Amino acid sequence: MKSLGPDFYNITDLLSEEELLIQKTAFDFVQSEFMPLINEHYENATFPTELSQKLGELGFFGSSLPQSSGGSGISNVAYGLILHELERGDSGLRSFASVQGSLVMYPIHAYGSDQQKEKWLKDLGLGKKIGCFGLTEPNFGSNPGGMVTTCKKDGDGNEWIINGNKMWITNGSIADVALVWARDENETIRGFLIEKGTDGFSSSDIHGKFSLRASITSELSMSDVRIPDSSRLPNIEGLKGPLSCLTQARYGIAWGMVGASVDCYTTALNYSKERKQFSKPIAGYQLTQQKLAEMITRITESQLLVYRLGRLKDEDKMTFQQVSLAKRNNCVIARDIARTAREILGGNGITIDYSPIRHMANIESVFTYEGTHEMHTLIVGEHETGIAAYDS
Repeated sequence: MKSLGPDFYNITDLLSEEELLIQKTAFDFVQSEFMPLINEHYENATFPTELSQKLGELGFFGSSLPQSSGGSGISNVAYGLILHELERGDSGLRSFASVQGSLVMYPIHAYGSDQQKEKWLKDLGLGKKIGCFGLTEPNFGSNPGGMVTTCKKDGDGNEWIINGNKMWITNGSIADVALVWARDENETIRGFLIEKGTDGFSSSDIHGKFSLRASITSELSMSDVRIPDSSRLPNIEGLKGPLSCLTQARYGIAWGMVGASVDCYTTALNYSKERKQFSKPIAGYQLTQQKLAEMITRITESQLLVYRLGRLKDEDKMTFQQVSLAKRNNCVIARDIARTAREILGGNGITIDYSPIRHMANIESVFTYEGTHEMHTLIVGEHETGIAAYDS
């Protein structure tokens, strides 16, 4: 099967026919169903929620989870290729799927009760229900252990009372269920499934964003929210719970950033072959070719990195430090490529008619969320030195 993008090192040869078919399916969906909508939604700061069930029907939510948990049971490389294609469309689309699969379905699958799995996973996998993940707070992002959202047992212990706020929550106001993390009286962090419409639970959208405009970002507020103990994730305590979810999401981001890079590069390459200055296409000038050569080199680097990471994940050998390195590296690459692509496009590059400026703005959010560039630097640094430097 022909490669769907730049493939300088013939990485396509390493993919199975199933993986290639899954990537092609995702590519076709994005091109036919999403791209005709993106500019309008980006300008209006909205998300096409009508695509949720279409994404679900194609098996794009939590795809590498077992079918019994609402997933498709495909390889982690295939799942990465899906997110690669979704992000090639827009970060908002990949974020929607990533939150649904990695931050909501995964923890229910890994830590939920049989009743919770039965109630939520199938509908989440089909896109009939939407979820969100409540960890970040107004004053605690990189240090989730400092969270001030509280959970307290009431009376005989069959109910919990939750108070606090969560910030920068993707899908927050459109979610049917929020997976919220809170600290109990013994300083233990626990996860809870709070359904939309629960008394004391509300959300409000964050407006004025110049980045991730085609994505719903919200604040969650909990004021004496009472939920039964059956809404608590029973099989996890402590920061390991939310951090393990973030590892899953960061894995997808590393793949997604390759997709954004590929779209920016392809757009710039095609434009440079068509745009003429001084009697020949600008692709024929040394300075443009230097930019294109550097871009394809960096893309190839990021492609090889996520391919190997995916195979390690399939072999259950992947570490969170390896994910940090990939997320850190590929965000930097995508950021640089988006800027260079915009340069090649010249004045046209600042218009909505060309994707690099949109990707450039989106990448500023991705560069920060799911662990900032600095935090991933310190994670890799601690791994290499054995010395934690987070509070230095």
